Amino acid sequence: MDVTCLTPQELTALIQLRHQLHANPELSGHEAATAACVRDFLRHTAPAQVVEGLGGSGLALVYDSGQPGPRVMFRAELDALPITEETGVPHASRCPGKAHLCGHDGHMAILAGLGLWLARNPPQAGQVVLLFQPAEETGAGARAVLADPRFAALQPDWAFALHNMPGMDFETLAIAPGVASCASVGLRVTLRGREAHAAQPETGQSPALALGAMIAALAPYSTPGPMGADFRLATLCHLNMGTPAFGIAPAQAEVWITLRAYDDAGLDTFEAAVVALVENIARGLSVQISRHDHFHATVNSPLAVDHVLGAQGAVGVAPGNFSIPMRPSEDFGAFSRKTRTALFFLGAGQDQPALHDPAYDFPDALIRPAVALFAQIQRQVQAG
Repeated sequence: MDVTCLTPQELTALIQLRHQLHANPELSGHEAATAACVRDFLRHTAPAQVVEGLGGSGLALVYDSGQPGPRVMFRAELDALPITEETGVPHASRCPGKAHLCGHDGHMAILAGLGLWLARNPPQAGQVVLLFQPAEETGAGARAVLADPRFAALQPDWAFALHNMPGMDFETLAIAPGVASCASVGLRVTLRGREAHAAQPETGQSPALALGAMIAALAPYSTPGPMGADFRLATLCHLNMGTPAFGIAPAQAEVWITLRAYDDAGLDTFEAAVVALVENIARGLSVQISRHDHFHATVNSPLAVDHVLGAQGAVGVAPGNFSIPMRPSEDFGAFSRKTRTALFFLGAGQDQPALHDPAYDFPDALIRPAVALFAQIQRQVQAG
């Protein structure tokens, strides 16, 4: 096995697919056209089963050997981001305010490449499931797929995913057993009091002091510390108070906070502490707290990591210098709670803009080595 597992014609088709997906991004939970595009691209590979609308807009294609053996799942994400693109490339987003700036278009092309390879190299044992998952960016997609009753028949024995990583040497690979990406959750805190004339604020009930005290209380968690079991990070993402009028003392304030911790247990503890802190500070006000964008930590199985490392050696991809776990969350963690998983990182180059940057564009040259890695992982797992 080497990086020549795709024909030149297949690689050209995958790059064209990636550009088509990039030009037509869809946001989390609204990826039906994206899934249909991938389905049509892979129709000629003759999967044994195609499951559409999985967990919303998800798509699963099953390649079946007809023989006993493990079921191996490979996952890519369908969704784009609500950010305006500034790449200037010919295949730039045609949808204002929406863009593939996390590389999910590249991940889909890679998984489609594995489908092309499987059409020529069917599994010899068990099954291979290619999952094109919705709503990764919000953390809702993996859980929605797992909750779909049809997924029970697809439950994998192994699950693998990759993420491209700008700032990491091009075409290098980083992986480690244990936590691969942190757990996180968004808290939307709404404080309500009573309006008053700005000249007589004492006759009302303003949330201003509580808001200030909350910001001060979270300040010790606003700078990331060393990664480890005690890692905690609170990021204030949005603040709003009152109405834009000089004559009114405010009655309402809203704060959006993202909490991040090393693992799920740490996040549970951190979230409970922050909720208690907010409720204590806001005594006398009406307080509402809602949870959003919850991501489980992704925990790599040592056995699954061994398969990735074996594929890395067989394909000839160099080790990458990247700190694991990464601070950003990945909803692949929902699958790591259910089966043996491995999430690995593939270097997109030192000079690339960062993920979610308006100027980011997935490098097409990563498609071929990534397909080779996935294909080799599949062969190793099913060979036992």
